[in-house]
Amino acid sequence: MSNHLHIISFNVPFPANYGGVIDVFHKIRWLHEVGVKIHLHCFHYGRQEAKKLEQYCESVHYYPRRSFLSNFSELPYIVNSRRHPALLQRLLQDDYPILFEGLHCCYLLNHESLRDRIKIFRESNIEHEYYDALKENETKWWKKFYFKFEAYRLQKFESVLAHANHIVTVSEKDAEYFKQKFTKNKVTNIPSFHENDWVTAELGKGDFILFHGNLSVAENSEAAKFLIEKVAAKSNYKFVVAGLNPADELKDCIQKAVKKNVILVENPNGETMNNLMHAAHIHFLYTHQTTGLKLKLMNALYKGRFILVNEKMLHGVNVGNECIIANDESLFIQKIDELMNMNFNIEQLEQRAAFVKSRFNNEQNCEKLLLLIYS
Repeated sequence: MSNHLHIISFNVPFPANYGGVIDVFHKIRWLHEVGVKIHLHCFHYGRQEAKKLEQYCESVHYYPRRSFLSNFSELPYIVNSRRHPALLQRLLQDDYPILFEGLHCCYLLNHESLRDRIKIFRESNIEHEYYDALKENETKWWKKFYFKFEAYRLQKFESVLAHANHIVTVSEKDAEYFKQKFTKNKVTNIPSFHENDWVTAELGKGDFILFHGNLSVAENSEAAKFLIEKVAAKSNYKFVVAGLNPADELKDCIQKAVKKNVILVENPNGETMNNLMHAAHIHFLYTHQTTGLKLKLMNALYKGRFILVNEKMLHGVNVGNECIIANDESLFIQKIDELMNMNFNIEQLEQRAAFVKSRFNNEQNCEKLLLLIYS
């Protein structure tokens, strides 16, 4: 195959160590594997240029995000800050299809010069719903106002997606939303790409419960505090909270834990995180938000033993019988007591492997994406 493809990414997708960049990087990895020649365009902030990307891409271009002054616009800040004249110039040098990663990158989606191009929009969240949820979890008034205003701008800007040939969602629930709103567009659900090519969960037992995520994100920080204050405080088992950049407030919460049974692993590298995920007996996945597909859930399905979730974590996602559901602290504690006395056995491992292969298989999902782009 000698197909070319432009990919516009909202950030530098390596290292692939949080949310959306995981989907972008492993999508690039798989498209390269099947012979697609990728021309990657990255808007970067807070992350360095990544030599690793050159292994998978024909070309890699970096663009700085615009300053905070981009907020003074009718356009959403996450969109207006990601525009650069050199990007359009490079896109116009050929007629290759263009993959827009997230609403963040869609400033050029309706540009007249790109009218006849194949344009694919990759959704990671229904963004205005995501920002509304961020507002609810925020305590500072000025941040609440920003999230509310950004949600309004994002909902208004979303109409630009009518110019996409294909809308590709991460969850079935999100696919239904876009099908109802954009009746003339082709909408397809392709779950997030991820690092796992086969199930590596270990048999037997671990001795702790793991919560992990980007701890600088308010949603994850609030979920961790729920675990510490409402669940760990009433349990005799060991809990590990691991992730990027925990706020001082979360660190204080862990230090004040009633039973001193919570350990913080701050900014673990890939090897440490991988070891924790395999060693844990239970993966505790809790969220206040129902947006998108949580990649931590995907990793737990491939690497973890038992997975304990609330219903919001599974919103719009079919995981069969692979997760145990609880929605209040007393039921979480009860389920933890039950699961910590069970072994993860060969039958459960084989069932998990068969399920994820049928549902969250990178190779199959890559084939689906190729059909959309090049058919």
